[in-house]
Amino acid sequence: MSGLDWPAGFERTATAERERNRSFEATLGSTTEELATEMGRMDVEEWRGEIANAHTKSDGLPLHNANPDDPGFVLRWVDDGEQFAVACDASPRLRDNVRYVLKWVHETRMRSQRPVQTGDSEFAAARLPPGDDDEAVVGTATRQPPHEVLGVAPNAPENVIESAARARKAETHPDNDGDREEFKRVVNAKKAMLEDGR
Repeated sequence: MSGLDWPAGFERTATAERERNRSFEATLGSTTEELATEMGRMDVEEWRGEIANAHTKSDGLPLHNANPDDPGFVLRWVDDGEQFAVACDASPRLRDNVRYVLKWVHETRMRSQRPVQTGDSEFAAARLPPGDDDEAVVGTATRQPPHEVLGVAPNAPENVIESAARARKAETHPDNDGDREEFKRVVNAKKAMLEDGR
């Protein structure tokens, strides 16, 4: 398991399809500094970066020498009580993925300063659907571990994980009046536990 909490509903890029960006000249350290500055300019309530290991600063942005196995990067923030996230794993290099996110945030923030009216906020594409009240997008301390979502031991064998996931999916399936977000959590928990066992 990578340890990266990829947002539900966001597709991952297959490892073989990740491409290096040869036009970025900035270092990972300067990129994270620029991103922190950009988030400060957005004046959001709270924000946090996330990579696939703990080699990060207190704001979740990677240290200059971070090199996780999973190069994906997620940026989450809360603004006016709404939760947002953008994520990138298009490159096999963490630095490039953080830089793509920085560029997107900067360009989107700049569009919001133009005197053009649109039907919604420029950041609407990054808005996440409402989640459980007790599970904050930015605060990682309240995130429930996958084995707890499924109600199994952390080192449960594959057949136990699959059986528990099948039962929990039946309970939470939206077609059976279940909660769509809880159903997604069950699906993601099963996937995380099975990948962790590889």
